[in-house]
Amino acid sequence: MISDLAPVVPYGHVCWAYDDPAVFEHRARHFLAEGLAAGERVWYVATGSPERVVERLRGSAGFSDALRRGAAQVVTLNETYPGGVVDPLGQLQRYAAATDEAVAAGYAGLRVAADATPLVRTSAQLAAFARYEHAVDRYMRIRPLSAMCGYHRAELGDRTVAALACLHPVNNVAEVLFRLYACAPGDGAAALAGELDVFNHEQFATALEHADLSPVGGELVVGAGELRFIDHHCLTRLRDYAGGRAATAVLRTRRTAATRLVELLGLTGLRVEAVR
Repeated sequence: MISDLAPVVPYGHVCWAYDDPAVFEHRARHFLAEGLAAGERVWYVATGSPERVVERLRGSAGFSDALRRGAAQVVTLNETYPGGVVDPLGQLQRYAAATDEAVAAGYAGLRVAADATPLVRTSAQLAAFARYEHAVDRYMRIRPLSAMCGYHRAELGDRTVAALACLHPVNNVAEVLFRLYACAPGDGAAALAGELDVFNHEQFATALEHADLSPVGGELVVGAGELRFIDHHCLTRLRDYAGGRAATAVLRTRRTAATRLVELLGLTGLRVEAVR
């Protein structure tokens, strides 16, 4: 989680919930400017008229020249995310192709800032886009793509924003106490950080479903080195999720209390492994 006053992280996958569209555009410009400084191609995905966004960007330091030579581009939401309900695999393939194109053109990678609010207004849209969020997060672990995803709190509501924020390694939503995001290849199915308790165990279960994690060799490994707390409700949720995929849940954490909980409750189908 990052506060509204914190600098934008230079790389990675950021969820930025906002109340004022002008504030999101301001943060997005900073995020993209950092990409230009790093030698990346940057995209601003516009929900409205791209011409108006182009004119505003031309007034920002460094963007006028970048727009002229194609290092910065303003693209529309509809052309970037076609269809009313996003196709997670198809959307991932589109960004993979755009990333490859940027690298082939001599850029260090591709960086995108997009207000995704119109893409998650219905329950069907939310389920599909949340699955895509985790899929693209995994891709970002192996290829030079980074993104800032904007969500309008007033339009979407706290519940929808929280369901999306918890699937990002970085977000600015103080109410979201845990994060489920992609880990480095070979380190497991996902990484888990923050705090999990009786107040967010249902949100955790939903995040697991959205992430659509895949077991390997009969085990669903979750790296939880940054996990501060987990209670028995959430341990059971993780065990049940893995069991539904015919796998044993493996939680790798520094929290020795999780091991004691599993032993005290006699939870089968779940193994806790201590990490330093």
